[in-house]
Amino acid sequence: MKKIAKLLVSRMFIVILLMLLQFGVLIDFVYHLSQYFVYLYAALTLLSLVVVIRIVNKDIDPGFKLAWSIVILLVPIFGGLFYMIFGTNGMRKSYIRGYAKVHQDSAPYRQPDPAVEERLRALDHGAANQSHYISAFSGYPLCDRTTSHYFPSGEAKFEALKVELQKARHFIFLEYFILEEGVMWNSILEILTEKAAAGVDVRVIYDDIGSLQTLPYRYDEELRRRGIRCAVFNPFRPVLSIRLNNRDHRKIVVIDGNVGFTGGINLADEYINVTHPHGHWKDTAVILRGEAVRSLTVMFLETWDFIHHTHEDYGPYMPGVAAPSDQSGDGFVQVYGDSPLDDERVGEYTYLDIINQAQDYVYITSPYLIVGNEMMTALELAAKRGVDVRLMTPGIPDKKYVYLMTRASYEPLIRAGVALYEYTPGFIHAKSFVSDDEIAVVGTINLDYRSFYHHFENGVWFYRAGVVAEVRQDFLETQQRCHRVTLEDCRKMMSLPSRLALGLMRVFAPLF
Repeated sequence: MKKIAKLLVSRMFIVILLMLLQFGVLIDFVYHLSQYFVYLYAALTLLSLVVVIRIVNKDIDPGFKLAWSIVILLVPIFGGLFYMIFGTNGMRKSYIRGYAKVHQDSAPYRQPDPAVEERLRALDHGAANQSHYISAFSGYPLCDRTTSHYFPSGEAKFEALKVELQKARHFIFLEYFILEEGVMWNSILEILTEKAAAGVDVRVIYDDIGSLQTLPYRYDEELRRRGIRCAVFNPFRPVLSIRLNNRDHRKIVVIDGNVGFTGGINLADEYINVTHPHGHWKDTAVILRGEAVRSLTVMFLETWDFIHHTHEDYGPYMPGVAAPSDQSGDGFVQVYGDSPLDDERVGEYTYLDIINQAQDYVYITSPYLIVGNEMMTALELAAKRGVDVRLMTPGIPDKKYVYLMTRASYEPLIRAGVALYEYTPGFIHAKSFVSDDEIAVVGTINLDYRSFYHHFENGVWFYRAGVVAEVRQDFLETQQRCHRVTLEDCRKMMSLPSRLALGLMRVFAPLF
């Protein structure tokens, strides 16, 4: 009874109830218009036809075109309206312009160094082209005066993060998709509270939907009472809108402008295996020191200004300003971000470029594998031309329907020569690429439509940095705890009805 009572007063239950009421109002509205059915049917059908023509001619992923066209043609009365409400970009044009303005204003702090770019081009023309694409369409520069280290687990990152937070003297910025009260977050919060009391500028951004079930309502007010400045990204309101899809999936920590963390790890206990809802949780992160931290700082401050509609001077937060900076370097490092507010899929295209340029191998880790034709073709073609393509996914799912859709992609990849591995101890949440002992990416970007199209994401691209070897070694060691999936396994995983159902789910995967 206590659990039921808790559920009935929870924020999630109230939100769902309010959204159901909106559905009821919508149905009642349509019912009262039924007396004008002939005229209404004709108008809405015409609208649906116009919308389908518009979709077909838009420069978007073919999967979206197919899925939405089927939905609209199956239900012509409401299909066009559904697309206009749910199918277009969730953010209003004013939001898009606001974000573009913030990004434009930060340009002086994101200027590339031509000498660094030329050094990379002299070493590797293909890698230089990849870096150029990231700079041109994400807006963050290539750096060489940066050292980095890779964490193969949430536990390792957690311990290092606490040490670095204790060293903060000027400012601490944190931006996360999920915060959850518990051992991990409460330990960090204690440090943040102490630092704020000592005069350190402490700021926290968290995604409201990501933390909907993990934080109390109006938790931002609690942080402010502790002296911590807080911003809630895209506050969740029970309104029927695709804007709910636009989430801040980034994981960023910046300390005094010289130290930065990112990767797949949120601030919740399952990420450090204090709790075990899905078996052993495998995740990864990186720490950066030096010039590339500038990009993480700018990325955080852009989000802060976007939420608050402010224009802040970023100068005092740049590397070496608040505190002395270590200007040594370890290879080339490039932080980048991806936003749903433009038409460029930087996260997806960077992955595609790595796969397409791989000569010897590409090892990929992702919790989900729900991708379009371009990514599937790139993986299959790389394997067919002799590249050692290996892909690691979870053995225990966090979302069963997503797990089924991930498994639905196995068979064609295996037939093409891709090696598929499932992490048998539990759930693998890491998002990483490593290729040819030269290039690696560690970040927040999953191999799924949400990361590629709907979320604000970030990653770090490495070339000939020590992290490259660390990512490769971690993949090979983790592979020893995996089961290699065979074609026989694929046949056992799914019956014929399941295959038919999953085939249908894959058609509509771009909508979710």
